[in-house]
Amino acid sequence: MQKPPKKLLDRVREAIRLKHYSYRTEKTYVQWIRRYILFHNKRHPSEMNVPEIEAFLTHLAVEGKVAASTQNQAFNAILFLYREVLRQELEGPIDAIRAKRPKRLPVVLSPDETRIIIKTMSGVYRLIIQILYGSGLRLSECLELRVKDVDFQQSQLIVRRGKGGKDRVTPLPTAVVTPLQEHLLRVKRMHQHDLEHGYGSTPLPFALARKYPNADRAWIWQYVFPSQSLCQDPRTGITRRYHLHESSLQKALKKAVRTTGIPKKVTCHTFRHSFATHLLQNGYDIRTVQELLGHKDVKTTMIYTHVLNRGGRGVRSPLDS
Repeated sequence: MQKPPKKLLDRVREAIRLKHYSYRTEKTYVQWIRRYILFHNKRHPSEMNVPEIEAFLTHLAVEGKVAASTQNQAFNAILFLYREVLRQELEGPIDAIRAKRPKRLPVVLSPDETRIIIKTMSGVYRLIIQILYGSGLRLSECLELRVKDVDFQQSQLIVRRGKGGKDRVTPLPTAVVTPLQEHLLRVKRMHQHDLEHGYGSTPLPFALARKYPNADRAWIWQYVFPSQSLCQDPRTGITRRYHLHESSLQKALKKAVRTTGIPKKVTCHTFRHSFATHLLQNGYDIRTVQELLGHKDVKTTMIYTHVLNRGGRGVRSPLDS
């Protein structure tokens, strides 16, 4: 008996997993492809081409008023559908109305403001914020750290498959060494408890799970910041302990900022901005900062040089003359 053909979105998920994209990317791409199909009254994408793509992207920019990054995300998802799943050539360039990308300067905390917020926090959330600021990590990079990525001997953290799929090394602040070691002891006891009760596995990148069948239970592969609860892997159905969810830290940070009364829009990414800015203020060259941040182009890092001048491009106000 011949098997029924796979549904389109199942084929999308399969193609994404073959590319070893993250589960978050999988959910995002599937969501945009579904919206694209519904926008065109459930027509099959193979029956559509450039005009329909342009209409959808223009709708997002004009009626939906989405940010440029959101529109680009939708565009990438649709391109993935045609190139990797349908293997269908697009008939010419896509000329949709593009959402405008605003030129905004990053929010940066002063060293004193940073210390005040960190002191207001406690426990594992305080430790994570210290690492975000002290090592310049993105939030996802910090939460996805494995035990083997922490090098106490060399005082460094190894970021695996950061943005753009690149590995890099960043400094491990001396101030977090002792609290991080104590935290890992607690995590190891939790992991041992999971093993004793038939759990203790963690998702492994690429095909390592097949190559090393027992590696998913090894201590070195466990997350540095695991969740307090077990959950079912949506891809395999295996019950595992994932890393902390971003939302829990974001809520704790929001509460801390509100307590301090600092009148700035502070997010977890603000501490990465502050890391780069304070390094430049302390005299480190921009190429070093670029490497620590994992930026592909130094132009991306250049945005932090705005704070090296005094307000108003270093101009002295006539009121102060």
